[in-house]
Amino acid sequence: MTTRDASCSCGQLRLTASGDPVRVSICHCLACQKRTGSTYGAQARFPTEQVEIEGESTEYIRIGDSGNHISFHFCPRCGSTVYYQIHDAPDMIAVPIGAFADPDFPTPRVSVYEARRHDWVVVPHDVEHFD
Repeated sequence: MTTRDASCSCGQLRLTASGDPVRVSICHCLACQKRTGSTYGAQARFPTEQVEIEGESTEYIRIGDSGNHISFHFCPRCGSTVYYQIHDAPDMIAVPIGAFADPDFPTPRVSVYEARRHDWVVVPHDVEHFD
């Protein structure tokens, strides 16, 4: 079984995910843009029982554009988001793809909130597209 390690910038908060992600997606919502400081967020979802977390995190809860409550867990030392949980999907843990620091990570298959996508951002045509 494949295992993937994710961590914050300083390495204090770490996560190991076993198996393949059940969903890899890109989100163009304005909240993800603000959270990442980029033009979109890219994340992978894993079943909770396939994820082990080590280290201390600080939690920030926000309400997404969909109305879902989302609990973001970030390192209190360096501020990097390492994982989050969507309250409507309690059996999943989402991990920002960049936390894996793996250029060979699986390609996103879903792109959401494309109505808020920056015009110059190119999304692969073979993914599912949602406004």
